[in-house]
Amino acid sequence: MRRVRIGMLTPSSNTVLEPVSQAMLAGLPEISLHATRFPVTEIALSEHSDAQFETATILAAAELLAHARVDVIGWNGTSSSWLGFDRDRLLCQAITAKTGIRATSAVLALNEALTVYGAKDFGLVSPYLPAVQARIIANYRALGIDCVAERCLGLQDNFAFAETSDDTIASMVREVAAAQPDAIAVMCTNMAAAPLAAELEGALGVPVFDTVATTLWKCLALAGVEGRRLRSWGRLFDLRAAANTTDG
Repeated sequence: MRRVRIGMLTPSSNTVLEPVSQAMLAGLPEISLHATRFPVTEIALSEHSDAQFETATILAAAELLAHARVDVIGWNGTSSSWLGFDRDRLLCQAITAKTGIRATSAVLALNEALTVYGAKDFGLVSPYLPAVQARIIANYRALGIDCVAERCLGLQDNFAFAETSDDTIASMVREVAAAQPDAIAVMCTNMAAAPLAAELEGALGVPVFDTVATTLWKCLALAGVEGRRLRSWGRLFDLRAAANTTDG
């Protein structure tokens, strides 16, 4: 059996993406997940917040993953949703140039999923500050995907995102689903929406694309693993991701 190693770049204060990703991979024993962290403690529109996502810092973390000879590297964070999608495109190119390993990100994978599904609009759920949420919506509008409904929690402390209850997440998803969007995006890799996605989709009739799940979905495709093996985790895994890097 071919061993597959998936590398994840992880915000230092994130406590969700690793256990959720491991749970998703539980039925795929030939695949292992390996993470390395770099400092991220808050999300805001500020110089301090933006500085957390400097390319040099993330590249240093990616080099450590390369020591584990991973097959693919995923930036499992959503900063480019408010900083601009080009940030992740250039970052992934830089990671591959530095390590020789193909790379993707949560947001580029989400954008690909929305495109493959054919979504013309979406509903947005996040724990972020309203100003961050507004920047995300503007970036998607420029991409040609309108946000028809949105909910955010108004939080700034990255660690606190993980303490959002299942009931709160589900309630926000249901509220944006009332606008009948083509899809719903849960934009945060430190909020445990992925385990709720399939049940919510069954109840609401709309796909729920969580960014922890989109990262893994694309990483599996880049590693040559059939993503439909995880279809019990939601409609995302019925979609076929490109087996190469894309502009997202």
